[in-house]
Amino acid sequence: MTVARTIRKAILATEVLEGAGVRVRRSIGTPQLRNLTPFIMLDFFNSAPGAGFPDHPHRGQETITYLMEGAIDHEDFAGNKGRIETGDLQFMTAGRGIMHAEIPSLSSKAIKGFQLWVDLPKELKMCEPRYRDLKAAEIPTVDIDDGKVKIKVISGQSHGIDSVKDLAYTPVWIFDIEIQPGGNITQALPQGWNAFAYNMKGSTNFGVGEDKTAIGPNHNVVFEQTGDEIVAGVDASAKENGHFILVAGLPLDQKIVQYGPFVLNSDNEVRQAMMDFRTFSNGFERAKNWQSEIAKSAGY
Repeated sequence: MTVARTIRKAILATEVLEGAGVRVRRSIGTPQLRNLTPFIMLDFFNSAPGAGFPDHPHRGQETITYLMEGAIDHEDFAGNKGRIETGDLQFMTAGRGIMHAEIPSLSSKAIKGFQLWVDLPKELKMCEPRYRDLKAAEIPTVDIDDGKVKIKVISGQSHGIDSVKDLAYTPVWIFDIEIQPGGNITQALPQGWNAFAYNMKGSTNFGVGEDKTAIGPNHNVVFEQTGDEIVAGVDASAKENGHFILVAGLPLDQKIVQYGPFVLNSDNEVRQAMMDFRTFSNGFERAKNWQSEIAKSAGY
């Protein structure tokens, strides 16, 4: 017999300014929800032209960027470059050190999507950086409840459909779910994994019985670890669809110490990361005198 997960908390994402003029709504990585292992930060961005993320470093985490509107160019100090467009994802493993830029394409009128920071297991903190792109056309979809619910299976398993494999080192499931009025979904999740749902649009009901709660836009719903599944739906009388991302990840039994773009396991490791970046060593050798072409072209 399966058990639906109950809601631990629901928080309104805080609007903050990041990079060069990018306004994001942050939910994980705030005083209300500092960390939710393995998740370090979640930003929902919906920005006008001219805003971006010029040259900056990372160490110790993976970033998952899901672009729902627009196009973003990326470039790093190892010569990697490319573009993700509407519906695409990029899985970037910073590992021991990366310096890169993420700049909206000059042809983009706006960018909209998510960036999720995922902690790396301590034994992989100093791994070599890597990228994995997932194109919109590669993402399988499944419709349920007589077509009232549409699921993009970005990572994981949903209603008999498996996603593309081997995208991130830390196991993470990600679903983009849109529910029409009157629609409902029961989504199984791995036992013991932490899970949350970020509601972008409409009013979505999460939970069952006395736990059932209506959640509005830009709220992040964090579920208890116990239970086998989450239940969500939209009232038949609703005027618009509910639209959210559902994310679950394997908890890591390790301390998290973060300083800006560096996510390590101790204060000493963070200090070492800062020193390595300043002295262009231990993974940051190629940062010396490096400037991305895409940031220069955009006028940063």
